[in-house]
Amino acid sequence: MNNSVYDFIGIGIGPFNLSLACLSEPVEGLNGLFLDENPGFDWHTGMMLENAHLQTPFMADLVTLADPTSPYSLLNYMKEKGKLYSFYIREDFFLMRKEYNQYCQWASSRLSNLRWNSHVEYVSYDEAAGVYHLQVTDIRNGQKQNYLARHLILGTGPKAWMPECSQPHRQRLTHSSHYLVNKAELQQKRSISVLGSGQSAAEIYYDLLTDIDRFGYQLNWITRAPRFYPLEYTKLTLEMTSPEWVDYFHALPASTRDELNARHKNLYKGINSSLINDIYDLMYVKQLDGDLNVNLFTHSALTAMRWLPQGEFELTLHQEEQDCTFTPSHRRTGDGDRLSLPATDVFRGHKRPPALG
Repeated sequence: MNNSVYDFIGIGIGPFNLSLACLSEPVEGLNGLFLDENPGFDWHTGMMLENAHLQTPFMADLVTLADPTSPYSLLNYMKEKGKLYSFYIREDFFLMRKEYNQYCQWASSRLSNLRWNSHVEYVSYDEAAGVYHLQVTDIRNGQKQNYLARHLILGTGPKAWMPECSQPHRQRLTHSSHYLVNKAELQQKRSISVLGSGQSAAEIYYDLLTDIDRFGYQLNWITRAPRFYPLEYTKLTLEMTSPEWVDYFHALPASTRDELNARHKNLYKGINSSLINDIYDLMYVKQLDGDLNVNLFTHSALTAMRWLPQGEFELTLHQEEQDCTFTPSHRRTGDGDRLSLPATDVFRGHKRPPALG
């Protein structure tokens, strides 16, 4: 039993908790610890596409906007790695996703307040003592360790999500978090469907579109959203990331915050406008050599799917605006036509798990 009481313990070490770890470690008199069941930091490994960029500029790194003097800044990382001048000459505010992952790994390797291979089994709160009790298992050897903390910070992140009707077919489906692992197998299919309308879905669609003439598959992009929304990235909108606005938002009633979060999805769930344009331009170029076998379906919900004996999915899609189902040729029907796709589908989506009780 570890009898020392930490000021706080963070569960999960993604970019947000890693940022807090970097900012809190140098603070004298502050005793914090971060736990994660993984062996080390590795962010979105299944989506490390070669040309994938972050959607925020490099100054929104782990520390700079809170403490520009921090040794864990991206610019210090570039200097330590001998890349500062090449980064400057490149003149691109938006990091490659792979480089951001490398930066975070570098920062995590320098911190002493991180505990990897640590699975949190159980959390309880002692009201009389005013502390949380955490039971933690070391994944490497099964040893148990107990921790005490005055505050708890949850940074476990969202879980991979798929539509309810797809659950019986999970073994035949690929979530975006495993896209690169399964990409070669996917490209051997006669048809591939991407479900979702966020940045990851767009990146996967563009990546598969690049090779469509080489492999000859049909490519479908399906989303429940009314359209493929761009990420809102205007200067007045970015003011909503300022400390003043954050303080204002935090002071609002919880119900109001929830309502605003639902209305502001495009502020963080949209697609880079440059990528939307790249997708359109690439489709235009590809169709110059003949018909392009692609379909883009908006406002279309996947309501049912089944695996057929001939090795293909039969999908049922519902177009919400017209209250009807449709085929890849966009032929309007009213009697429940089905979309037959000999494919392994790619799903993009995450859902927040409930907080610890």
